[in-house]
Amino acid sequence: MGVKGWHILKDGDRLILSRHIPARFDVEVCTVLPRANLLRLAHQIRQDMWRALQRVRGFSPVVEVRAFEEEAHVRAGGRVFGAVSPATAPQIADILEDTANRTRWLRFAREER
Repeated sequence: MGVKGWHILKDGDRLILSRHIPARFDVEVCTVLPRANLLRLAHQIRQDMWRALQRVRGFSPVVEVRAFEEEAHVRAGGRVFGAVSPATAPQIADILEDTANRTRWLRFAREER
């Protein structure tokens, strides 16, 4: 168990942040960002997803980030206990593609090189 009840699973250049183990993606959206601190990036994305989707009954955010040379590949979504609304994935995509969100996440998660 990691920070405040969140599981943080690290495997090389891959990190998964989830409330439940095993982490499960009942709904997911992917994006690519410039490389940054994986844990900080995952927490920022998780927070914004939760703020937007906390009224989705049974939703529990999961964020997977994989580090490559200059990129961070993000898979965001989560576990949903019950039916997944068709509107959920587009909501997550809007969060991930929002320019202001991406700028804030990267400013917070900038790696010291």
